[in-house]
Amino acid sequence: MSETAGRVLPVYLVADESRSMTPVVDELNAGLRSLHDALLREPMAAAKVRFSILGFSDDVIVHSALADLRNMPALPQLSVRSGTAYGVAFSLLLDRIPADVRALKREGFAVHRPAVFFLSDGQPTDPGEWQRPYDQLTDRERTPTAPNIIACGIGEARAETILRVATRPEFAFVAMPGVEVGLAIAEFCSALTKSVIQSGQAVGGPDAELVVERPDSFRMAVDVV
Repeated sequence: MSETAGRVLPVYLVADESRSMTPVVDELNAGLRSLHDALLREPMAAAKVRFSILGFSDDVIVHSALADLRNMPALPQLSVRSGTAYGVAFSLLLDRIPADVRALKREGFAVHRPAVFFLSDGQPTDPGEWQRPYDQLTDRERTPTAPNIIACGIGEARAETILRVATRPEFAFVAMPGVEVGLAIAEFCSALTKSVIQSGQAVGGPDAELVVERPDSFRMAVDVV
């Protein structure tokens, strides 16, 4: 039996690009630059992570396909468009994650269960529609590569919706009342960076596990509902 090339963790950032994100998209892009810089300073952890950036609105854009961030000179810039359709993001992940996992396995990697970090500042503009692709994506019988989904809500996003998106109650977070949205974005990016680095370190060790950091100024969505 041939040896594997090692274990890797696929990580997907799924970020809201609706028009309401206009005032804070610069903060989000700055946070992603900081994440990239931090991973370049942690090459052992970065080696265990493959990272992808998706932006959703009325449609979804793959800003960055799953890649080793050590090989990227810079991360792409997110922008803003119109609505907040959750379903387009989950439908794309339903196609993309199994294909990405197959590709990594062809390269000889053992693949940890993928992680999706989902960020939205509003309620879905496709209510009653997004749950179908979401349910299939997260059903481990129908989709063996079903990801862990960490959901963070800011602005007008409701705790009950964020709790429905997260695959575990402890993976659902909402910004505390009165927290300025730009600050919430910065703290989300900081927690994402810590989670990715610590998860990469864990995946490289004997006890591979997903590490999820709660952003500062956020609380558990389950405590709000």
